[in-house]
Formats: sequence, structure tokens, C-alpha cells
Amino acid sequence: MAMQKSLFKKYLRISVTIILVSFLLLGTMLIMFISRYWQDEKRGLLSTNATGVAELAATMSVPDSDGVYTISVDRMKSFVNVFSATINADIFMAGNDGTVMLSSDMHNSEALMGGKVPQAIVNRALTATGYVGTTDLGGLYDHTCYVVGKPIILNINGTAAVGGVVFAVSDMAELYSFRMDVLRIFLFAALGALLISIFMVGLFTYNMMRPLRDMAAAARCFGAGDFSHRVPVTSQDEIGQLAVAFNNMAASLASSEGTRRSFIANVSHELKTPMTTIAGFIDGILDGTIPAEQQNHYLKIVSDEVKRLSRLVKTMLDLSRIDNGELHMNVQRFDLTATVLKALLTFEKKIDEKHIEVTGLEDAQSQFVDGDPDMIHQVVYNLIENAVKFVNENGYIELHVEERPDRNVVRIKNSGQGIPADEIGMIFEKFYKTDKSRSKDRLGMGLGLYIVKTIVKQHGGDITVSSVEGEYCQFEFWIPKQKKNELAKNEKKKDIKR
Repeated sequence: MAMQKSLFKKYLRISVTIILVSFLLLGTMLIMFISRYWQDEKRGLLSTNATGVAELAATMSVPDSDGVYTISVDRMKSFVNVFSATINADIFMAGNDGTVMLSSDMHNSEALMGGKVPQAIVNRALTATGYVGTTDLGGLYDHTCYVVGKPIILNINGTAAVGGVVFAVSDMAELYSFRMDVLRIFLFAALGALLISIFMVGLFTYNMMRPLRDMAAAARCFGAGDFSHRVPVTSQDEIGQLAVAFNNMAASLASSEGTRRSFIANVSHELKTPMTTIAGFIDGILDGTIPAEQQNHYLKIVSDEVKRLSRLVKTMLDLSRIDNGELHMNVQRFDLTATVLKALLTFEKKIDEKHIEVTGLEDAQSQFVDGDPDMIHQVVYNLIENAVKFVNENGYIELHVEERPDRNVVRIKNSGQGIPADEIGMIFEKFYKTDKSRSKDRLGMGLGLYIVKTIVKQHGGDITVSSVEGEYCQFEFWIPKQKKNELAKNEKKKDIKR
């Protein structure tokens, strides 16, 4: 649970951090944009009005007795006040030397009159482009202002001359106030959006972590040996795919656990029965309970049980070699028909006891193939053993060895109950037994057919089964026609991969 909380908090913390950084960048960019927009708008407004006043002043300039043109300050006063009130800014006129000649009746009119604008600013304002900037105009204002200056161009007998400068001044406090208003609105909106985002991210994160919490709970159940839990699949995304994979893993673990328990039960039974028999008969011989004339009979039973244990150990070793990838072939050329006959003769006594009719090998010809003769013998032995085990009394077993252009085929068919249709697809799995009651297959562990298929596959062939319940069961396997050196080369490749 601590890991789940940590992951939830970590994801939530990262998400909130990203949101905060995003809002911070957005707010910064917004303030910068608004400031730039305000300045552009204010510059355009101040420039337009300053130019209008300058042009009006030029038309109201008159020459004196000495022929020097001067601007009628009294006539301009009312116009300057109108322009100033319209744009809520100070407008004043200064001479070429920077001395203020006229000021609107706005915020700083008394301080401006008689004051002097720095000559550097005046010189820049006297150019064709005028002056734009933020300044306190050399102390005329006690704070920084946004200032636009435009020259007054006089037309004296067709000649242009500069008759002074018009300055339009806006208080920067207006910008600061505007910024604060925007920032305040933005902060309230951002705070609301942040709270909603945190809630939504938290809810989404919690729901997204739910399958992981379910998986953790299921994993704890698995650790306790309960494999019945499954994780609900609620989406088709990566989490949903993980849940599907987890459920598949759980099903596989449940199957493996069932197989493991069945295997332990089977092995325990297979070991216990012969060992009990061996111990009982040997103790009877040693303590004289079994008469001397019967000892050979019981020693033969002991010998059979020892062979049974030997087969069990060999099967377990074969399984271990298969699982570890250590099942290597000793490729030789051998007679497949002879191998089938040799394996069949091993069960001659049991065949006679059950009165089984064996057919199909009367006219069988030798068929030489390349492969591991011991492995193929084990395949045939296991298949014939199954046929003898499950064939009915007075039934039949058919064996056919057939040569085809690209392969050699062996078919083993027996009469009897057959295999239920719903079990056909599982009989080659490890530890699977069709005779779960052990009424007939008392000695098997469900490994024979798994080993058979593994060996056939290693030879490059395949094995199939067909059955009609209540009538017959037939196994057919084939191995391809390959030369000895080709099989050895394939086996070497497999060894390299391993």
C-alpha cells in the first residue's frame, strides 16, 4: 500500500508541478504581451495627438515685427487642453532649447511651466521620427513616464523650419495599474483552474492506479497460494493490456500450480507403491515370513518394481533434459520398421493376456531413416504402451509403417473407449492424464505423450491424434526424409542457439 501511495503522490506532484510551471509561463507571457500591447496602443495614441497639436501649432504661428515667427500660446491653450483631456495625458510645448512654453491643465502643469527638458531629448524629438521613450524628463516629473515628442514644422516662405517640440506624456502608473488588474484577474482564474486541475488529475490518477492496486492485491493472494483472483479489464490502453497479461499470467500460474500439485501427487504415488512393495517382500524374505520355495516368485515381483522405479527415474531425467534444452540427438541411419517390431515384442505377454489382435505389419518392408534410434524407439514404445493399456479385451491394434516421397509415417491405432473430444487438444501437455480415475493408467504420470511430441518435433516431424469415443484411438507421427548430415547440422544449430 505504501508503494501505491508513493506512486500516486509522485504522479500527482509531477502533474501539479507541470501545471504550476505552465501557469507561470502563461502568466509571464500574458503580462509581457499586455505591456507591449499597452505601449503600442499608448504610443500610437500619444503620437497621433502630439502630431495633431504640432500641426495645429504650425498653422497658428505668426511673424513679429522683426520677422520672427512665434506660436500663439494663448490661442493654443484651449486646443492643448482639449487634446490632453481626450487622451488623459499631459501635453506641453517646448522651444528648441527645451524651455516649456505651454502646458495643459492636467496633472503636472504648474511644475512644467518654466521648466526645461533635457537638450538630448529635445534634439531627438526635433528629428523627423520624433522621440519615444520612458523618462522623467530631467526631473520635470517625480516618476518615470511614457513620453512621445514630435517637432513643430513651420513653413516660412516655402522653407521648412523647426519652431519647437510638442510632448505627450502618460503616467506609467496607468500601465502598472493595468498590469495589476490583469494579473489579479489572471491569478483568480489560474487559482480556480489549478484547483480544478488538481482535483481532476488526482481523480484521474487514482482511477488510473486502481488496476495496479488490484494487481498488487492479486499478487499478494498469489503469494498466499490463492490463484483465483483476476484483475478487471476496464480499458484497451497500456494499463488494460497489462491487466490482460496479468490475468493470463495468473491463469498460467494457476495451471502450473495445479500441474505441480498433480505432479507431486503422481510422483509420490509412483514412488510409494513400488517402494512399499519392495520393502514388504524383502522384509518377508529376511524374517522368514515368505517360505523359501516362494522367494523367487516374490523376488521377481521386486525386480519388476525396481524396473518400474527405473522407468520413473528415466522419465524424470528425460523431462529434465527437455526442460533444460539438453535433449541432444545421436543421428544414425536405422530401420524404422525394425524399431516398431522390436518395441511391439516388448508387450507380447500383455498382448496375449488381453487377447489382442495385432495387424498391419504382415507385409511390412524395411524403411531406413536418419535420426536418433533410441529416441524414436522411445516414441514407438510409449505409443504402443498406451495402445496396449487402453485397448479393450479381445480388441485390436493396427500398426502401419508407410513411406512417402518426403517423409516416413507410423500409425498406431487401437480399439477401445478412445479419447473424449474435449480432451484431444490437451493430451500432449505435461502431466495431463485422460484416465484421471487411474483405473487403467495406474503407472502413468502424464509425461509420455509430452516427451513423444518433443522428440518428434526435434526430428523435424509432427504427431497427431484422432479418436471416436467408444470406438478407437489413433496416433500418427512422421519424420521427414533428411540425410544424416542435414540432421546433424540442424542439431548443431540448435546447440549454438542454446
